[in-house]
Amino acid sequence: MNITYIIGTVAAILVMVVGMMFGGEGGLLTPEQIMNFFDPASIFIVIGCTIFVLVASFPISALTAIPKHMAVIMNAKRYDPMAIIDRLVELAQVARKNGLLALEEMGNQEQDPFFKQCIMLIVDNNDADQAKEIMMNDIEQSVARHEDGAGMYEKASAVAPAFGMVGTLVGLINMLKAMDVESGGGDLGPAMATALVTTLYGCVLAHMIFGPIATQLRRRDEEETLCKLIIVEGIMSIQSGANPKFLREKLLTFMGQKQRAEGGGKKGGKGE
Repeated sequence: MNITYIIGTVAAILVMVVGMMFGGEGGLLTPEQIMNFFDPASIFIVIGCTIFVLVASFPISALTAIPKHMAVIMNAKRYDPMAIIDRLVELAQVARKNGLLALEEMGNQEQDPFFKQCIMLIVDNNDADQAKEIMMNDIEQSVARHEDGAGMYEKASAVAPAFGMVGTLVGLINMLKAMDVESGGGDLGPAMATALVTTLYGCVLAHMIFGPIATQLRRRDEEETLCKLIIVEGIMSIQSGANPKFLREKLLTFMGQKQRAEGGGKKGGKGE
């Protein structure tokens, strides 16, 4: 579970609520006064308009993928480069001992479709350049799809404050109408509340909800792309007959120094 995302989001909301409470007489707002920050008209304008702008801007397939996006964000351990390196070294050992055709059974056991496809490309004895071109094109298309997903939340992050300003204008217009002297004035409170609270709601949605989701999705995309690049490099090295020990050292260059040190400790455990 992505504990940092949960902690950060919840803590930001709590800090905002606590900050709202310091403003009443005696230093703290009463529960009744805290409800001043709840305005149905503002919620309707900001959240409703933001949702329907997304509906108008993106296909239904992108909108129905929202639960999948949440699952990707929450799964912090989905991508494990070290496990992939260990698997590639194992494949290299089998290939050196029994040939590339021996990898077919191992490829069929792979759960990752991309990893399985890459193994089968060299099992079928495809040209190395053509096989790599297919793998890299797969990565490029995957990155483009992921960017579209993150772009949807980035769009929402831009739209929400804009409709916060729309709500502010609506509230100000109603307030000015209520100030008509001939009508005897009016209750300016609700109109002014809508004018100010909608801006608050727009900023909260943009910077506490949609912004972090877009950032998290892009981070997951970077992690997945790194793992896929390791797979491509490993598979192409296996096809060229690389030594398993050399292959591990080569693939560890994709990792940071600390991760390399941790991975290096596994060298003696595989019997290269």
